Amino acid sequence: MSEDDIQQVRRIAKETALEVCDEEVLGALVEAFSGLEAIAVQFKHSIGSIKGVSVREETFNCLSYEKQTGNRIGEFEVAYKKHNIPDKFRHAYNILMKNNATISNRYHSGGYVFGYWLYGEDKIYRQKLKAPNKSS
Repeated sequence: MSEDDIQQVRRIAKETALEVCDEEVLGALVEAFSGLEAIAVQFKHSIGSIKGVSVREETFNCLSYEKQTGNRIGEFEVAYKKHNIPDKFRHAYNILMKNNATISNRYHSGGYVFGYWLYGEDKIYRQKLKAPNKSS
């Protein structure tokens, strides 16, 4: 075998190894790191709930909402999964799911402008909170 043949075999072997690494190893690494990220977020929320730290409203405000009006509840807004960035929607949705946010048990914290809840799949609802009555 000539030196050129050896170099060509090495190049082909290297390219093959990179292709296998791309397809098999990198995909698995991306999945593993996504799982670790999800665990870290869950851990952060668990610590926050123990310490009494709430989620910032920006978590929900960064979603795109569409205004709607209902006979019973008046004006409200809906964020559809298909119209939002998947990671941001999933993060907000998971917070509401974990806190059992429903129309009768809306999720909000001190300083929030809106109350948030889930109904059906792939939708997040919100409605402005009523201002507290101030007595004179």
